[in-house]
Amino acid sequence: MNHRILFVEDDAELAELIGSYLRSFEFNIEVLPDGSSLVEAVRDNPPSLVLLDIMLPGKDGLTLCRELREFWTGPVILLTSLNSDMNQILGFEIGATDYVVKTTPPSVLLARIRAHLRKTAGGTPIVSNTAPAPDRSTLNFGQLLVDLRNRTASYRGEALGLSTGDFDLLWALASQAGDILSRDHLLKVLRGIEYDGMDRSIDVAISRLRKKLDDDPNEPRKIKTIRHKGYLFATDIWWQE
Repeated sequence: MNHRILFVEDDAELAELIGSYLRSFEFNIEVLPDGSSLVEAVRDNPPSLVLLDIMLPGKDGLTLCRELREFWTGPVILLTSLNSDMNQILGFEIGATDYVVKTTPPSVLLARIRAHLRKTAGGTPIVSNTAPAPDRSTLNFGQLLVDLRNRTASYRGEALGLSTGDFDLLWALASQAGDILSRDHLLKVLRGIEYDGMDRSIDVAISRLRKKLDDDPNEPRKIKTIRHKGYLFATDIWWQE
C-alpha cells in the first residue's frame, strides 16, 4: 500500500531531505511549508500519517496537533530540534502519537513511521464531526485552575496572563505537586539544558509566579523553596484560603 503522509516543515532543505528519503520507500509525501492549510487538508483527504514540525511560522505544531485531535484519530509524529521533556509531555498530553528529534537518523524515523502504520493497518483513521471526549489536561487546586489544553491558568477567577515560559514552569510544578523539583530538572524540562550553578532564570520565573499567586516572597507557602534541593508546589494550601 502506498501510504500518504502529510509532512509539515518550514525548513525546505530538511523537508526535501526527509521527503526524498521516505519517497524512496514508496511513501507518498506531501510537504506543507506551514500549518495554515493542514486542518483543511486532513479533513478533505485524510492521510495515513501526519509528520509535524513543532516550531512553525504562525500556529506551532503543538497547537495544530491539538486541533487535529478534535476530529481525527490517525498517527501524528511531532518532529523537533529540541529534545525537551516538557515538549514531549505537552505533545503526548494533547494527543501526539510519537515525538522524534530531528537529529534522529532517517532510518530510525522510517522504522517508527512503519511501526505506527502497522498499528493502524486494516483500519481507516477516523474523521469525526462530533466534539472530542473530555481530556485530563486540567489541574485544579482550590481557586487555582491550570488548563494545559488551552494553555491558560486562572486564580481566584481571574486569568493569570502567563508567558509561554511561565506557563510551562507552572505546569511542570503543578503536575508534580508534592515533589521537590531541582533547578537542574526544571531547566532540562523547560529548556533542554543542564543547570550550570549560575543560571538564575528559574529563580526569576518562580518569583514572577509567586507574585501572581499572592505567595509571600519572604515565607512562600504555595511554591516552597527547599534549601539545597529545589522547589516544591504545595498540594494543600490552596484549599485553606
